[in-house]
Amino acid sequence: MAGIAGGDGDVRDGVRTTAELLAAGLSPYRIRRLVREGSLQPLLTGVYAATKLVAAMSGDGRAGDRPGGAGQPADEHLLHVAAALAATGWRAVGSHRSAALAHGLGLVWSQSPGLVEITRSPEDRGSRTGRPGVRVHAAAVAADHVVRRRGIPLTTVARTVIDLARTQPFAAGVAVADSALHDRKVSRAELDAVLEYCQQWPGVQRARCVVAFSDPRAESVLESIGRVAFHEFGLPQPDLQVWIGDDDEVIGRVDYLWREFQTIAEADGAVKYTSQARAMAQLNRDARLRAAGYQVVHFTWAEITRVPGQVAATVGAAFRQSVMMRNPGRTMGAD
Repeated sequence: MAGIAGGDGDVRDGVRTTAELLAAGLSPYRIRRLVREGSLQPLLTGVYAATKLVAAMSGDGRAGDRPGGAGQPADEHLLHVAAALAATGWRAVGSHRSAALAHGLGLVWSQSPGLVEITRSPEDRGSRTGRPGVRVHAAAVAADHVVRRRGIPLTTVARTVIDLARTQPFAAGVAVADSALHDRKVSRAELDAVLEYCQQWPGVQRARCVVAFSDPRAESVLESIGRVAFHEFGLPQPDLQVWIGDDDEVIGRVDYLWREFQTIAEADGAVKYTSQARAMAQLNRDARLRAAGYQVVHFTWAEITRVPGQVAATVGAAFRQSVMMRNPGRTMGAD
């Protein structure tokens, strides 16, 4: 098709504006006919993609299966980012949650369907309001803060983490930072460099706190927000991903461990109970942990997001129970 590529390589080659299609020799009638025939699909008003490209990118490249996280196909979302950038004349970059989806980072809340986030220079005279379904951020973007995925410019993982840490609630920022560090997509030095670059920007102090609190041992968004909840409700910070057992018996690895109180907490993702065999294995492991002298607390996504104080209180009660069992007649806080 003249003026537009149909392959699934460089996405930018497969996305064109009406003006570009007209410049390539297609008449308005021909454009409308291609849409009717199904060879061309509109992405935004005045922005089109070859149907072959849309098909190739739909349903592939899912960004992850973390609870509440990036369930939208990353490649399909990247196509919408390309449309938003084409509409701006490619003067911006995909950023924030759109970049996080493309990079496969953990997100606490799902992206609104079709919502694209881009960042353009404050010096750009273009519209700040964007189009329906496009959120435009105004901020400087250094050249080394930009990478390309399938031809589409995006903020780097480090810049994306800091942008989200500056603009989202603390727990959401920690989740994305933990995810990037755990998957080794970013280093603390890279995060520190971006913090230095935007040291005068709104929200940067919160971003510093997020980076300081982040931990690459957290293996899921659920574990990250659980750790934030424990912190916010005054519990001491637990050790993460600890193997429990000795030379004679290894019971297993636990999500959180408070050694002082011999208490374990487990973040229960849906996969733990997808079959009777899994459920029975979990119950058996819990029994072995308790026989070894540990208190065991479980929590789910719904509990830690809706009633985090209740979860923290249950852990605190386990602390007290552990102290009483090991020291009959003594309570926490006694001399």
